[in-house]
Amino acid sequence: MAKKGQTFQQYTEDFKLAAVKEYIEGSMSYKVVAARLAIRHCTQLKVWVKKWREGEAFDVRKGISNPLKGRPRTVFDTVEEERDYLKAQVDYLKKRYPNLAKEKPSVSETTME
Repeated sequence: MAKKGQTFQQYTEDFKLAAVKEYIEGSMSYKVVAARLAIRHCTQLKVWVKKWREGEAFDVRKGISNPLKGRPRTVFDTVEEERDYLKAQVDYLKKRYPNLAKEKPSVSETTME
């Protein structure tokens, strides 16, 4: 998990391809090539080599869709439809959790007694 204030190194496509070729064509380990090219960790180079061997683009992420996209929103034609929908939700929750539906006396009522 990323820490607050942490900065990430971004590498260009050309740099990634050059690093992969240097590993493939040479007899050096991942660790040596990563240290030579100032890549933070050799695991990053392993990922690039794997993607290159499988013919994938370097920046394509598997299984990650848009993280900001959640379930589709309910679309209403009119404000009245939305109001009725929300009222139905409130009624359902009041029936489901009756102890939460009790109204508490306001501050002015308790202080006047």
